Amino acid sequence: MTRRILIVEDDASTAAYLAKGLSEAGYRVEQAHDGRDGLFLASEGVFDLIIADRMLPGLDGLAMIGAIRAAGIATPALVLSALATIDNRVDGLRAGADDYLCKPFSFAELSARVEALVRRADRAAAEPQKTRLSVGDLEIDLLARHVARAGKTIPLGAREFNLLEFLARHAGQVVTRTMMLEKVWNLHFDPGSNVVDVHIGRLRRKLEEGFETPILHTVRGAGYRLSPES
Repeated sequence: MTRRILIVEDDASTAAYLAKGLSEAGYRVEQAHDGRDGLFLASEGVFDLIIADRMLPGLDGLAMIGAIRAAGIATPALVLSALATIDNRVDGLRAGADDYLCKPFSFAELSARVEALVRRADRAAAEPQKTRLSVGDLEIDLLARHVARAGKTIPLGAREFNLLEFLARHAGQVVTRTMMLEKVWNLHFDPGSNVVDVHIGRLRRKLEEGFETPILHTVRGAGYRLSPES
């Protein structure tokens, strides 16, 4: 099966370079030259991967990816950018990108990252997918992205929902900050911030406000555990 890749890049020479290399590698490539056109094409949900420049006219790459994620489209996305600080990369991954590659880059590295993202998506598609998770009186509908506790709806942001889903898939187990950074933020390095703790704090308040029984527990020196039992 031929894989389809969408390239969203406003620099003509870079776009041509990517399209030529990926086409020669056996991928079917389509292109957009600004963020709005990229969003329109990506919203069709027919691509196996999106490669997007960060600085795009019309709609920047991170806003485009954020809009794609908000629409419930899970197509893997790789951001290309000359902005190369840790904060820049963290911003890209928080926006919903699956990987972030700094310019200038070698085509060999880009190709390897493309292959890894496609393999990861294939594995996820092959695994039996649960549509609901339950932890005590907490119910999570993965398709509708709806959370309720004892029948009371709990509104969550996209990152909070992803964090809760990861915790629920490991219910009763201690989940470390490193695990959450890797699986929820796709960070394979410590950004040197308290991003996990901040999100955990917000999530805990939403899950436990108005309820007598805590469900999200801190395991001192280790991490966090989602469980109806202390």
